[in-house]
Amino acid sequence: MAAPVMKHNKHSSNAPSHLDRTDSRNSESPSEDGHFTDDVVALQKEIGGDLKSLKKVSGLLEQLTLENKQLEEQVLTVSSSVPLRVSAALSTAEESRLKLESLLEKERVLSNTLQQHLQGAQVWADSIGQVLGQLDALERHMKYLQCLSRIEELSDSIQQYLMTNSMWDAVGAIDRMASLDMGLRESGCSHLQAFLRETLRFWHKILIDKLASDFEEVLTQFHWPFISPPTQTLSPPANAQELNSQLELLVSQLLSLQTSDDLISEKKETPSRPEQSQTPPLSLPIQIMLLPLSKRFRYHFTGNRQTNNLSKPEWYLTQVLIWMGNSSNFMDEKIQPILDRAGAKINARVELCRGLLTLAQEKLSQDAPRLLYDDALFCHLVDEVLQFEKELRSTHSYPRAYPGILHILLEETVFQKWLSVERKMAVEKVDAMLSAEGAWSSQYKDITDMDELKAPDCAETFMTLLLVITERYRALPCPRAQLSFLALQKELVDDFRIRLTQVMKEESRQPLSPRYCAILNAANYISTVLSDWGDNVFFLQLQQAAVSDGEEILGPLGATETGRLASLEGSLFEALLALLERLRGDMLGRLLDAVMRDVKEKAQPYCKDRWISLPSQSDQATMSLSSSACPMMLCLRDHLLQLQQMLCLPLFQMFWQGLAERLDSFIYEDLILYNHFNEGGAAQLQYDMTRNLFSLFGHYCKRPENFFKHVKEACIILTLKVGPALLFCDVLKQSEEDEGILNHQQPSPESALNELGVYKLGPSDVQILLNLRSAWLNQS
Repeated sequence: MAAPVMKHNKHSSNAPSHLDRTDSRNSESPSEDGHFTDDVVALQKEIGGDLKSLKKVSGLLEQLTLENKQLEEQVLTVSSSVPLRVSAALSTAEESRLKLESLLEKERVLSNTLQQHLQGAQVWADSIGQVLGQLDALERHMKYLQCLSRIEELSDSIQQYLMTNSMWDAVGAIDRMASLDMGLRESGCSHLQAFLRETLRFWHKILIDKLASDFEEVLTQFHWPFISPPTQTLSPPANAQELNSQLELLVSQLLSLQTSDDLISEKKETPSRPEQSQTPPLSLPIQIMLLPLSKRFRYHFTGNRQTNNLSKPEWYLTQVLIWMGNSSNFMDEKIQPILDRAGAKINARVELCRGLLTLAQEKLSQDAPRLLYDDALFCHLVDEVLQFEKELRSTHSYPRAYPGILHILLEETVFQKWLSVERKMAVEKVDAMLSAEGAWSSQYKDITDMDELKAPDCAETFMTLLLVITERYRALPCPRAQLSFLALQKELVDDFRIRLTQVMKEESRQPLSPRYCAILNAANYISTVLSDWGDNVFFLQLQQAAVSDGEEILGPLGATETGRLASLEGSLFEALLALLERLRGDMLGRLLDAVMRDVKEKAQPYCKDRWISLPSQSDQATMSLSSSACPMMLCLRDHLLQLQQMLCLPLFQMFWQGLAERLDSFIYEDLILYNHFNEGGAAQLQYDMTRNLFSLFGHYCKRPENFFKHVKEACIILTLKVGPALLFCDVLKQSEEDEGILNHQQPSPESALNELGVYKLGPSDVQILLNLRSAWLNQS
């Protein structure tokens, strides 16, 4: 009974249920539509389209039922195995937790045991620490006592060596004591250091006094110091070889004491200037050799001696230079070889110069503040110091790495006084040179080769003044000080420019006067010199210094100006050059205006000539200049000759070129466009321009017509033959009719004009010019 029921379900209830499940599966998972379609196709292939084949459904159903049962068994197997795995994992985790708790408990027990052990051991540690501290204190005390014992031992040794006259051994003991002093420098034993330093100073002084005494005796045998120039006539002493040996021995021993001497003197020296702290201390032999010279210097240039005169700084400066010169040969021939053999990297002559310079520095440091309120004496002092520094570096070859005495003038109060005095003196000199009788005349006016720039005497004297200031501060060791003087120079140049402008305005009513031209030459001369200075190596170096730290001195520099200075595109004088260029352009414009007023006045009859009724060229035997043009031509010639004599060549070139440009516009606009021309008038105009006007400017260039392009091309159009003129009119009309239409066969008006030699004038300008000759053009 079950089978029929199954069959019934198969045909009735199962099939819809199967379809419902299929539909439900398809609705839940649309991606399985393809598999469902494949199952239906496979079922259709198996059953076929014959109704008799439906008997196969029973077998198919049994197969599917078997497959379904197998799948259910697999699901039950998997479902039963998963809880077992989860249970195993949970049990493993529980075991791990228990082990962890056991380990933590053991850790707590062990930590408590260790803490109890440490607390018990702390008592022993504290006891041992006290013992170690006592041992450390005992060790320090032992070392302290050992140092004291070592000091006493060295002290006793030095005393013994001195008693037996073993100088080298005594020097060695002093050197070891100095090494011990340097070894204790990092320790905190201040009392021990002080005791060692006092002991070292005590024995060092005794040893130095003995060696210095012997050294001075030997130097006396060599006639040291050389107060006057050494003479070659003195015969060498009989014991010269023995003296040389003693000299070398004593110099070597003194050099060996250099370390201890530096230690002793390092706390005494408190240099007031950073320049001095950068130089090493003087060697001992040189210090002893300087003693007699130092005594003489202080005897003559301190106290109430007549030679100690504030108004005569050259006395002590010259004396120092004389001693340097007198001693140079002895230092090179006697002392330098000994230093070389001893391995001392010292230049004997430079060392002596350094020592003598300290005398001059001390004296100058005392005198300079006392002269701040006397401008004349202060200026004299600065001049003498600059001259001394120059001779020191050149004659005596003193290295620039070592400071001379110029740095003393750079102390703030002294330096500001120097700047103020320089400014005051420069302004007074400018006032004097501008009010001088020949201020605006050139001292080289009668010498053609030397008067190219035609600079007036006041401008040349002013630039000489600036050059002298440059030479005075060129040797300063500090770029900031040099920039301060540069700022002063720029201030003076701007002040002189303002003075030139004021004088120019007074002379502006007579711009053709020699004085006005002299002012123009002065502005051009200053501009030329400043341009040359901008390319000078010294000012290029100052330019780089100004980029780094020049804003405090030269004022704020914009980002653009700083970039131009850094890349060397600009110069330090760029702003001044722009102002001078503006002044020069303004004065040239006034000069051109004055000349053009005169020329226009003389050209009025020429402009109003009857150009439309002049006889043709064939009716005249020879062409000649129009009589009405003679006043204009003479005026032009006279002005050109006059200004050629009064202006320098660059300015005159700018002048005549500007004049030619203005004349070209004037003749074209006021004469040519204002009149009508017949054939004779056009020919006469062309003759006047090409054979007379252009010739006036032919003295200054090869092709003067290039500066009169409007006039030259207008003459070409006005003298054009009838045929070419008509042809151009046709081209022009055709161009107007074909405007907007591209026509390669028809030539453009511009190309037609170019064939005639007309490049400046446009087609509309040419049309206007052709209309000026329309009276005879229409007749033809």
